[in-house]
This record gives sequence, structure tokens and C-alpha cells, in this order.
Amino acid sequence: MSRQTGGSKAGGKGTPATVAAAKAGIEFTLHPYEPDPDADSYGAAAADALGVPHDQVFKTLLAEVDGRLTVGVVPVSGSLDLKALAAAAGGKKAVMAHPRDAERATGYVVGGISPLGQRRRLPTVIDASVSALGTVYVSAGRRGLQIELVPADLVALTGATVAAIARG
Repeated sequence: MSRQTGGSKAGGKGTPATVAAAKAGIEFTLHPYEPDPDADSYGAAAADALGVPHDQVFKTLLAEVDGRLTVGVVPVSGSLDLKALAAAAGGKKAVMAHPRDAERATGYVVGGISPLGQRRRLPTVIDASVSALGTVYVSAGRRGLQIELVPADLVALTGATVAAIARG
């Protein structure tokens, strides 16, 4: 897959995530794959389909921290530590958001929620393991499409805090 910058589109008009990355002028690579509708984990299925280590593919999860929607981005090889997310977001308690609330707030469907180009900017925390990677994969805004970019660009584009929020 070739490196792409600004103006690069995914199969036509692009997704809000690819548009946001292109508009920011960052380098990224799109990786389409055939999604498995029966997969227990969309992220692990994406990693397997692309032949990428599970610790390099990150999933985007939404939680409510003290009642406020917050995005947690963690490797598909692990799970989100809600207590650590709450602490990193400056709150006391976190619970997973209802999928319908996550879809409404981000503009994406579950299994295709990207940390980029969300309908409204939400507080975002990315697991600290991202810092050890040369590139990271996250959803590009739909099932069957991942965007690969350098961690610093992911952090900058999302305005994220980086903290240890994954376990496992």
C-alpha cells in the first residue's frame, strides 16, 4: 500500500476520518480488508485480515467518565481499564457507553468507530503503548478499512492524552 497524504480518499469520497487526516496534511496509508461479520472482536479480525500484530492495531471505545463521553483507544490485544481511563480523564468513575450513544456521538457504527473525524470532539485518551510503535492502525471510519499513521499524528489529530489505560 502506498503512502498517501492530503486529498487521499477511500473508495470515492472518503470517510470523515480519512478526510480529517487528509485535511491535516499528514501521511497515512489506507488498508482495506474484508470484514468478518461473525467476528467476536472487530479489531482482532482486522489485525488478522491485514497480517498485523494485535498490539499495533488499536480499537476505539467510548465510556462515560463521570457522565461525560470519553474516548479510549487501546490495542486490540488488550482491554480498556475503566479505572485508569477515569483517572487519565480527570474523573472518578468510568462505565462503558451504550453502543447507541457511541454511534450518535461519533457518527460511526460500532466496529467502525474511528478516533479521527468524529461528529463532535470528545476527550480522548490513547494507551501509552502507542509511543513504542513506528506506526499504528485505527479504524478509518467503517468496517473493513484501517488507517495506518504515526502515533504522534494520531495524538495530535485527536488532541489526546497518552496514558496507561490498557490491560492484558
